[in-house]
Amino acid sequence: MEECLLVERDGPVTWLTLNRPDRLNALSDELLKSLGDALEESTSTDAAVVVIRGSGRSFCAGYDIAPDSAEVGYAAERTPVQDRDRLLGNIELFTRIWRHPQPVIAQVHGHCVAGGAQLASLCDITIVAEDAKIMTSPALPLGGGYLSPLWVHRVGPQRAKLMSFDAGRKISGKVAAEWGWAAEAVPADDLESYVRRTAHSLARTPAPLLRLKKEAVNRTIELQGLLTYARTGAETDALLHQTPEVKYFQESIKELGLKGAIAAFNAPFAERFGRDA
Repeated sequence: MEECLLVERDGPVTWLTLNRPDRLNALSDELLKSLGDALEESTSTDAAVVVIRGSGRSFCAGYDIAPDSAEVGYAAERTPVQDRDRLLGNIELFTRIWRHPQPVIAQVHGHCVAGGAQLASLCDITIVAEDAKIMTSPALPLGGGYLSPLWVHRVGPQRAKLMSFDAGRKISGKVAAEWGWAAEAVPADDLESYVRRTAHSLARTPAPLLRLKKEAVNRTIELQGLLTYARTGAETDALLHQTPEVKYFQESIKELGLKGAIAAFNAPFAERFGRDA
């Protein structure tokens, strides 16, 4: 069985590749655990920079909510407290990226959806392909508040609300950089070589200096409440998972599949405004 996370050392740079290309690198429990373990292991190496990327066509399609995934209906199968604890566990993992002693770059191509955007939002530097598709939800209102606080941190409240309220809204990598969600956007064909060059350029600075520089910037953001409101988002999401509306959409995924459930959700809108509205 192929590893769900690939680890590669390239001199002072560690590459962590999400490796579930058949699922667009959707985040399973196994992949999340492997990512956490790899981050922990990287702290004991002499690497100066970490890069997180995705294999295949996309960076990450979010949490795995396909009909044959254990993620489907997870809110309904747990108590609200259990669900909140599960969501907080994900936040804690991504917080480990935020507080990792080495700078972490997210290399984003293809789709970057929901949990994938959450992961990238807590990396130190996000570099995207210009044609990447960035979304805060998998085109269905399956919860709320889990990602929005992190988007407030990156793009401000109005744009965070726009992405959160309008299910399935997406922006290109180019727009993501213009908004400030990403540091830079480059042509897709140049993305890997550009990130590799950037990572090695950062790694010229001694690792202890990089660590203290990172901590200085992060402390400023944390004083503004970043990690507190990221945790608050988990509580809001757990509450919404108990609503009849979200339970309806969860059942719709089971019955129709993810694509079918999205099509059913969009049908009235498409009928009124046209196929491409």
